[in-house]
Amino acid sequence: MSRFYARRRLSLLAALTGFAAFAGLFTGPTASAALPTPVSAATARSYLATLPVRTENRTGYSRDLFPHWITISGSCNTRETVLKRDGSNVVTNSSCAATSGRWYSPYDGATWYAASDVDIDHVVPLAEAWDSGAGSWSTSRRQSFANDLTRPQLIAVTDNVNQSKGDQDPATWMPSRTAYRCTYVRAWVQVKYYYGLSVDSAEKSALTNHLASC
Repeated sequence: MSRFYARRRLSLLAALTGFAAFAGLFTGPTASAALPTPVSAATARSYLATLPVRTENRTGYSRDLFPHWITISGSCNTRETVLKRDGSNVVTNSSCAATSGRWYSPYDGATWYAASDVDIDHVVPLAEAWDSGAGSWSTSRRQSFANDLTRPQLIAVTDNVNQSKGDQDPATWMPSRTAYRCTYVRAWVQVKYYYGLSVDSAEKSALTNHLASC
């Protein structure tokens, strides 16, 4: 191969590599937040079959009965820990507050560059937990539930999406991004199973239907 054609080939390869990198800027992130991987759909179905079906009761509920966010390490609390876990290139200050970074919300597919645009969602909401059995727990157990980093219970998502979800269960609310729904219901069932919580009839029906298509 002549030097001319060799140089031309190298130039072409460099141009193609540069174009691919440039195009990558517009494809968006491919990874989702780092929620601990839920159990498989088959395991979730077996767990769901064992959950008691009961009518919900919210009598006496207060969010303050679930202490959060607690200190996890040094000056970092649970929220700050999840922000760092679920984000990319997260920079924190001496108080552990995120000052910059990038967060991809798997519920709706949005990407955010300010921590103030991101909420930490309890996959199984605190009120929902109360409704289905947490009302009889000790404060210590409710604190563990509200700050659980081991089970797939906490995830960084778009703030107004989290607010629109509120305390709804899968019978009335699911992530708008359909590709994430299987992960969501698997996580939901795993958390309820681990903590010995019940489901209501509409919730069980919705979970059964979603898991059937996983």
